Amino acid sequence: MMTLDQLNAASAADFVALLDGTYEHSPWIAERAAAARPFATLAALKVALARVVREATVDEQLGLIRAHPELAGKAAVAGELTAESTNEQQKAGLTACTPDEFAQLQQLNAAYNARFGFPFILAVRGPRGTGFTRAEIIATFERRLRAHPDVERAECLRQIHRIAEIRLNDKFGVTPSLGQQLWDWAAELARHSDDPEWLTCTYATPAHTAVAEQLMAWMRECGFDDVHRDAVGNVVGVYNGTGSASTEPRLLTGSHYDTVRRAGRFDGRLGILAPMLVVRELHRAGKRLPFGLEVVGFSEEEGQRYAATFLASSALTGAFDPAWLDQTDAAGVPLREAMQSAGLPGTMDAIAALKRDPKRYLGFVEVHIEQGPVLDSLDLPLGIVTSINGSRRYTGEIVGLASHAGTTPMGQRRDAAAGVAELILFCEQRATAVADVVATVGMLEVPSGSINVIPGRCRFSLDLRATTDEARDALDADVRAQLDEICTRRGLSYTLQPTVAANAAPSDSAWQARWEAAVTALGLPIHRLPSGAGHDAMKLHELLPQAMLFVRGGNGGISHNPLESVTVDDAELAVLGLQALLNQLEPGAA
Repeated sequence: MMTLDQLNAASAADFVALLDGTYEHSPWIAERAAAARPFATLAALKVALARVVREATVDEQLGLIRAHPELAGKAAVAGELTAESTNEQQKAGLTACTPDEFAQLQQLNAAYNARFGFPFILAVRGPRGTGFTRAEIIATFERRLRAHPDVERAECLRQIHRIAEIRLNDKFGVTPSLGQQLWDWAAELARHSDDPEWLTCTYATPAHTAVAEQLMAWMRECGFDDVHRDAVGNVVGVYNGTGSASTEPRLLTGSHYDTVRRAGRFDGRLGILAPMLVVRELHRAGKRLPFGLEVVGFSEEEGQRYAATFLASSALTGAFDPAWLDQTDAAGVPLREAMQSAGLPGTMDAIAALKRDPKRYLGFVEVHIEQGPVLDSLDLPLGIVTSINGSRRYTGEIVGLASHAGTTPMGQRRDAAAGVAELILFCEQRATAVADVVATVGMLEVPSGSINVIPGRCRFSLDLRATTDEARDALDADVRAQLDEICTRRGLSYTLQPTVAANAAPSDSAWQARWEAAVTALGLPIHRLPSGAGHDAMKLHELLPQAMLFVRGGNGGISHNPLESVTVDDAELAVLGLQALLNQLEPGAA
């Protein structure tokens, strides 16, 4: 097996020879990466190789893609693949296709080459490393055939990096066992769903309770000293430190285990499973930290069944609103009744008792999938969160006059949909002009619309976010002023109903620095980015200093979607990063 010492000490020519086969027929990548030596970790080597490709010319990138064979293509049939490609295609079962599967793959290969001018690239061993099925490969092929050429070229390069990563693991004899365990746990939890077809786990349903029970069982197996489900359904595990369990300081960590509808497996749950693995490793080593570690699987963050978003973390900060207990879901079931049906007390006395004393805690840290494309586009496995965006959300309606599409002159129309369309474009332009500000109209509806009627009403939503409250409020004021101007000029009226107002949650500087030191210890470059999505950390921010670590998501960083994905290698780095952070802490750290 190869070692980093061997690679770092090799001549430039030997360095290239040692990495032969990592990138298909492309020694220039290793030649350029050699200058970045020494590599402290295998992860550092992987990032350096990917950086060479990212900084290469488009022609060089296309050459790299075209150096790869088609899946189950002519080269495979003729036995002309490299040893590495042969092994990968065999493991994916592509050498055992049925005649129909083989014919379908040939059709897809031809269509893909005709559209993009290069072969379809897929790391057939997948994010788990054990391989996609042929059906999964064909489904991915069909989905990506519809992509934009620029998007698909970038995805091919990312798939090539994943292929290289797996080949490097093989060369170095490395198995990301912690990442594999996390991945397998996430897959097991995904079996519990409100919907038999797509992962959906909403608050206080039987599937939700089953996930909580499974998490508690695993926590006990990992060696937690205390495991329980609290009055709002949070799964709480405590691993005591070296001091007195009743008085020693604790670090709080965790994330949520509920999901959106048609969800992915890692949103929220990754941030519970990673610290569980940290505790398991501590327990196996017979080691205690100089503080307690409290891991919370928050029972609700997504606001899918009830409008009481963050009800789980709000209970810990003392901000649970008693009025929430009377909220009803789409079936008319009050929250109090849903809690009681799930075996929870559903009383304010029990919920109020969950409030944490900030004097007892060092802070709150959260590991979370990025839910965006930034890290994936930069070929970086981990990122440091600088702030969780503040937001304002509205639902609104513009009212004009429904009239005949053929007989009403353009200058005499009061088109409600055109008014909203103008507002959408303004939101896009205004948000684009300021860094780390975003604006979205995610819902758009013309009630009782008809192809030959000018819209008299148009309903819409507004989602305005920024890394600071000042930037958010400035965006909010400008958008509302523009809405008023548009309607006045066009002879329209409007209503605008606020639905959410959340303040920004900047990361605590000391805790952010600890995450940065942890990522540096893994041999990875530091990349800082804001979180556009809301997280439990933004509620704990009201009580404790907090900071977050982001983990790269695959498939362009997509989340809240069944395509959401994390590789076992990135999951491994997330666990190791959390371990590195904990190793920096002393009692009383803040």
